[in-house]
Amino acid sequence: MMNTPICDFIDKYTENGTLRFHMPGHKGKDLIGFEKYDITEINGADSLYEASGIIAESEKNASALFGADTFYSTEGSSHCIRAMLYLLKCSGVTRILAGRNAHKAFLSAVALLDTKIEWIYPSENESYLSGRIDLSSLESRLSESNEKTAVYITSPDYLGNIADIKSIAEICKRFNAFLAVDNAHGAYLKFLRESLHPIDLGADICCDSAHKTLPVITGGAYLHIAKANTGIFSARARDALSLFGSTSPSYLILRSLDAANKYLSDGFDKKLGIFIEKVNEVKKRLCSHGYKLLGNEELKVVINTKEFGYYGQELGRIINERNIEYEFCDRDHLVLMLAPIMEFCELEIMADSLCSVERRKAITEAVPSIPRSEAILTPREAIFAESERIGSSRSEGRILTQFNISCPPAVPIAVCGERINSDAVKCFEYYGITEITVKKLM
Repeated sequence: MMNTPICDFIDKYTENGTLRFHMPGHKGKDLIGFEKYDITEINGADSLYEASGIIAESEKNASALFGADTFYSTEGSSHCIRAMLYLLKCSGVTRILAGRNAHKAFLSAVALLDTKIEWIYPSENESYLSGRIDLSSLESRLSESNEKTAVYITSPDYLGNIADIKSIAEICKRFNAFLAVDNAHGAYLKFLRESLHPIDLGADICCDSAHKTLPVITGGAYLHIAKANTGIFSARARDALSLFGSTSPSYLILRSLDAANKYLSDGFDKKLGIFIEKVNEVKKRLCSHGYKLLGNEELKVVINTKEFGYYGQELGRIINERNIEYEFCDRDHLVLMLAPIMEFCELEIMADSLCSVERRKAITEAVPSIPRSEAILTPREAIFAESERIGSSRSEGRILTQFNISCPPAVPIAVCGERINSDAVKCFEYYGITEITVKKLM
């Protein structure tokens, strides 16, 4: 069984009665109840971005679990995404082909690093949240240029779709392109009977939000680098994380990541397998009741609610009233995220609630086309431009300068620097975005 060096150090420190003449200001005294475990870079505690002691030892444990060079983040996958783009740029990448459903953290990194982006769009009849990649189209795009290129995808996406990473990785290798994956929703994929983790399928670099599907407190994440790329990325990984991260990383989150190593090494794969069997039973029950489920991800229940006669927000309100909180909903979908630490009875309660809802006539309203707007400014130029807020209904022809999207899902409909077209306006209206930020007219 794996050791827990960070947990052990903090436990020893809390027990020895040391007077705390250091930050944080609570001095280990209870206000909420966790304060005694909340320390900073004191003697022996190591330092996240210069790790050589207990943090480095804990990261080594995580690396063994994931089969990669693994580094901790206490600021979520957003932090790791920025680090990934920095490392790609340092490795000579001048062009990134990116799935259009990229998280806004990707776009903020693009703006900060002034990176050249070319978008990969899903098909016309898909949601803007979809991350499906057409392999033949990708191959064609990679053959168009001799620039050093990286492909950046989001998998799993918010609708529970897992990309064919193995095939995408094979195409990338043929064209000497790096493959970077936002695997924020898929940390558990490593522990399936047959791993579907991006690193095992050929990705060069990826991030996982440990807190999304593993028992880690919010903010805990991993930056994974494939062993084959140790010399390319790993030597600068801590510098990359330090560039974008706080100089006061949370030791509560580091402790949680450390404890998770022990949890994952102690039969987690078997627990996950048993839990997924139960989830599959629940999914079959929901389908028998008439629900259309989307995606191929094990730990999401994604319902196409309009097929059942409800808008997503409407079905979300119904289960909310029954004391069930969902992850995300919009006009078309209701998304519930699961984790093996849940009790089977919780799954049954969720299924009972959904199956008590009476099916209605399907809503046939079509999803608006994904806007393909013309880029007038780079994202960097756009976010620094003089701007103003206007109603989205009168924004056609204006240049977007900010992301104007909440989290979840944190996937922008239009991208900073693009001229807003009629398709974008229709999407804003459809998804309830009433105000946006645009470049000020001179």
